[in-house]
Amino acid sequence: MFDCILVWYKRTNFCVYHDWGMFVSEWMTILPPLLAVVVVLWKKEVILALLVAIFCSELLLILGSEGLQPALTEFSIASVERVIGVFGSPDNTRILTFSMLVGALLGFMRYSGGVTATVEFLIKKGISGTARRARMLPFLTGIAIFIESNLSVLMSGIISRGLFDKFNMSRARLAYIIDSTSAPICILILMNGWGAYVLGLVSSYELEQSAVSTLIQTIPLNFYALITIGIVLYTIIADKTHGPMKEAEANPKKALETTDIEIEASKPRFMLIPLFTMSVSMVGFMFWTGNGSFTDGSGSRSVLYATALAALVAYVMMITSGRFSHKKMTEISFKGMNELLPLVVIVLFSLALGASLKELGTGKFIAGIVAGNIPLFLIPALIFVAGGLMSFSTGTSWGTFALLIPIGMPLVVELGLPAPLILSAILGGGIFGDHCSPISDTTAVSAVASGCDLLEHVKTQLPYALTAGGLTVVFYIIAGLVM
Repeated sequence: MFDCILVWYKRTNFCVYHDWGMFVSEWMTILPPLLAVVVVLWKKEVILALLVAIFCSELLLILGSEGLQPALTEFSIASVERVIGVFGSPDNTRILTFSMLVGALLGFMRYSGGVTATVEFLIKKGISGTARRARMLPFLTGIAIFIESNLSVLMSGIISRGLFDKFNMSRARLAYIIDSTSAPICILILMNGWGAYVLGLVSSYELEQSAVSTLIQTIPLNFYALITIGIVLYTIIADKTHGPMKEAEANPKKALETTDIEIEASKPRFMLIPLFTMSVSMVGFMFWTGNGSFTDGSGSRSVLYATALAALVAYVMMITSGRFSHKKMTEISFKGMNELLPLVVIVLFSLALGASLKELGTGKFIAGIVAGNIPLFLIPALIFVAGGLMSFSTGTSWGTFALLIPIGMPLVVELGLPAPLILSAILGGGIFGDHCSPISDTTAVSAVASGCDLLEHVKTQLPYALTAGGLTVVFYIIAGLVM
């Protein structure tokens, strides 16, 4: 087809929209996601990759409908309008607003001294009198602090460092426990920013069931997260280590110089009450927005309302304590929002790219290729591996979700694949690559929080992550055959 168009172009020296439409309608529709992957691997920058993909998709859309010259002059404006169009959906706007509010909430809990006070409270209680209990403490803390992975890692590491030194256990082991607990728990519990983020990416697709119901059904199918947690529990209870971790345990190094939370402790309630408010109210709002049915509830509305309520509770508690003025609270809230601003931009561009690719027909084209060349039962396993490679290269599981969901969900729609299975493979693949990557923010925070060298943490965690990843591939192949 390409040769025919070139010959015709030379003869007439003019192109009409019909022929360009035929040209664009096929293999060129995969260029935007391919460009995104190339940019991600090259520049290690998700936001740039999404932006390039949006520009490319809009260029192809105009090229197919109006011709070459309008495409070259109008695609940039069309890309801007595509991003603006994201706010035309109330659900999208709620997700973006939530992403900002949760930053303010985390800032309130941190600057109030509630995080520091909770850490000191648990240490003073001395709940870990044996080595096994000391290993279990960061695991349980990671479960309890499911609202945000980095906060979970930070608290778990700071609480447990002294205990691991006391029982002559390596900081590399602590780093492994907190790193391999936080993200899997966050993606399984879902009543947090992770669930809201994924919900926002999935909600624009016409699936057989609601986005909330689909997301809930991924829990038993997220094999990587479940297997990883199982392996962590095995190392804690059985006190068994393998590979480089065994060497680290045999010769535990002295801790690196680390920085604790510098904010002065106040009372644990400044952290625990807002967290409790958010968790309980989120469930209540799900029932309320679903007219009594949890699975029919609006996830975007519920998480926004719950976060806003929790932030309001934290604000009132801090103001009434007499230690903070309204002006100071405003500064804290904007500091917290600023920390999550890159995430909000990723969400925004991902939603825009998904809408653009849907109009371009990328999903239908990929589905046609897959249906004709790849056995359907292998698709979940291949998506998991692709997610792992992408996340490893970029160091971000959330960025991987943003790039793969616009590719994976159209496969579900076009080929009739089980949406929970495909979505769980995407989510698990993102976390798998994140656990293996030395450039992951969670990996770096885990090393800092535990007082472990970054490369030692990566080296000692890698065999466990690869084992879990290998088992996950097998499980997805079996699930593909069964489902």
